[in-house]
Amino acid sequence: MYLRKISRPKGTYLAIQESYYDSSSKQSRTRTIQSLGYLEALKSEYEDPISFFTQKALEMTEQKKKEKTVSITIDSHEKMGTDTDEVRNVGYGVLKELYKQLEMDKFWNWKTRNLSIQFNMDQIFRLLVFSRILNPASKKGTFDQKDFFFENFDGFTLDDIYHSLNIICANKDALQKWIYDHSDHICTRDLSVTYFDCTNYYFDIGRSDMDCLDDNGNPVDKDGNPIPAKYRKRGPEKNHRPDPIVEMGLLMDKNGLPLAFDLFPGNESEKVHMRPIINRVKNEFSDTRIIFVADRGLNTSDNIYFLNGDNKGEHNNRDGYVYGQSVRGGDAEFKNWILKSGYHSEEVIDDSGNKVTFTHKSRIHPKEIHVNVTKPGQKKSARKKVIIDQKQMVYYSEKYAKKQKADREVMIQRAKDLIKHPKKYDKVTSAGSAAYVSNISFDKSTGEIIEDKALELNLEKIEEEQKYDGYYSIVTSELNMTDIDIRNVYRGLIRIEDTFKISKTEFDSRPVFVRTNDHIDAHFTTCFTALVLIRLLQAKLENKYAVGRIIDSLKKYNCIPLDKSTYQFTYYDEILSSCGKTFNMELDNKYRSRQQIQRLLRY
Repeated sequence: MYLRKISRPKGTYLAIQESYYDSSSKQSRTRTIQSLGYLEALKSEYEDPISFFTQKALEMTEQKKKEKTVSITIDSHEKMGTDTDEVRNVGYGVLKELYKQLEMDKFWNWKTRNLSIQFNMDQIFRLLVFSRILNPASKKGTFDQKDFFFENFDGFTLDDIYHSLNIICANKDALQKWIYDHSDHICTRDLSVTYFDCTNYYFDIGRSDMDCLDDNGNPVDKDGNPIPAKYRKRGPEKNHRPDPIVEMGLLMDKNGLPLAFDLFPGNESEKVHMRPIINRVKNEFSDTRIIFVADRGLNTSDNIYFLNGDNKGEHNNRDGYVYGQSVRGGDAEFKNWILKSGYHSEEVIDDSGNKVTFTHKSRIHPKEIHVNVTKPGQKKSARKKVIIDQKQMVYYSEKYAKKQKADREVMIQRAKDLIKHPKKYDKVTSAGSAAYVSNISFDKSTGEIIEDKALELNLEKIEEEQKYDGYYSIVTSELNMTDIDIRNVYRGLIRIEDTFKISKTEFDSRPVFVRTNDHIDAHFTTCFTALVLIRLLQAKLENKYAVGRIIDSLKKYNCIPLDKSTYQFTYYDEILSSCGKTFNMELDNKYRSRQQIQRLLRY
C-alpha cells in the first residue's frame, strides 16, 4: 500500500491505495483503501500529513502481510465431545447482503420501536428467513439448529420465536409493500404485466378446524364478534391428499419477482381471491395500468369485468387481462369455432431456443358475460348482462394432445377401479376420476360415495373430450396484441409455477407445523421473504443458475475452526465466484480469521 497524492481543483487530495491483479480482466488495477481528505485540511490535525500517512500505509502493508501467514497450534491429543459439530455456514452472508440492501433491519426497528419486547425482532426474522432457504425446519427445529450459522443467534428463546410470529403477522402487508419499495434499486420492478396464481399447502392433521358460526353462518369469536374463517380446511389438494390445506394466492411481476401474497381457507374457491390482492397492489404499490395474467381457473365473468369493465371506447385507465380459456368448458359457438379451419403455422423459438411450429388462429369476438353488480344504496348484488370485445386465440399442439390423452387415460383407469371398489374412494380422493363416472354422488357430511345407483363409465363424456385434444385457448382484453405476443405473455405463468415448486421442495414449506391463522400468516411471510431474496439473487447473477444450484452452493460455503481464531473454508465453485464479483465480496480465501469472517458478514 502507498500514499497517493491526487491533484484536484480544490487542492491536493490524499488517499491510501494499493495495486492488485484482476484475474477476470487479467490486468493490474488500483483500488482505494482509505480516502483521507485534502492536504490543507489535514494540516490542522497533523504536523506533516504526508509523512504520517506514508508511514501508516507502510504499517497497513505489514499488517496485511502478517494476516496472510498465521501460525496455529494443534493439540494432537485433543478429544471431541459426543455432540461436537463445528462446521458453520457462511454462505448466508450473500443473502444477508441482499437483506441489508432491502433495509429489513430498519423495517423491524421501525415496527417494534413502541413494543415492550425483550428480544431483537430483526434477529429472529433473519434466522427464520435464512433457515427457510438453507436449512428448513419447523420453528422449534430452526431454534435448535441455529448454530448452523457462523453468526450467534442468541438473546432469545423458543417462546420468543412464537411470540414474534404474532408481530410478523401484524405487519405482513406492510412488509410486502416495504420489500417492493426497497427492491427497485436492486432489480427493476416491472408492473406492466403481472402474474397471479394459486396453490395450496397441506397440514399433517386428521381433520379440518371448525369455525364458531353465528345464525347467518359467518365465523365469530366466543363473544360473537366477526372474525376470519380458520385456514385449515379440507379442499382439492394439488396432490390429491386428504389432509386439510390452506390456499395461497401469489402475485408476481413481469421479471419473475414476487410482489404480494394472500392466504385463504382451503375449502374456498380461488376465483374470488384474485381481486383483493389486486386491489391492495393497485392502492398501495402502483396505480399504473397493469395487464394481469392468470390461468383458466381465474377466468370468470366477474374477474373480467373487475379488471376491464365493458372495455368500450378508450380503456379509461382500466387494467387488462390475459387468461387461459377452457376449450371443453366453452359454449357451443366457441367449440364450433375451435374445430373449424382457418389455422396457419409459423416457426417460433421456444424457451429452450429451439424452433417449433406454432399452429394458431384468432378473432375479436363480442362476448356476453353476466356479472354481479352492487348499486349504490343496495346491500345485495344483482346480475347484469354485459357485452365486451375480447380477442380469442387458439393454438394446436401435437405434444399437448398426447399429454391430454395420457392424463385422461390415467383418470379413466382410476374411474374403472372406483366403479369396482367405491368404498376405497371419497369426494377428495376420487377427484378427477369421478368426472368419468355416471350416476356418482357423495354424502355431504362424510364425503363418501353413495351407492344407491349403478356406477358406469361415462363413454359419451370421454368421446366428447377426445375431439378437443391438443387445443389450447387464451383470451385477452388487449385487442391489438399479436397471437405470438399473447402466447409469450401467457407462458410467463410458468415462472410462478416454478416459484411455488421452490417453496414446496427447496424450502420445505409443507407440511405446515403451526396452527393458528396468525402463525400460518407469519410462516408464509417468512417463506415469501425467502422467495424474494433467492429470486433477487438469481436476477443479480443474470439468471444463469437455477435456484436449486444457488442454494446448494450457499449451503456448502462452510468453515471449520483450526484454532480459536483461524478458520478454514471447505468449498468454492463458479456460483460463489459470481456472487463474490457481484457483491464485491472476497469468497475465495481458504483461510480467514474470525474478525475477517465477521467483516465479511458485516456485523
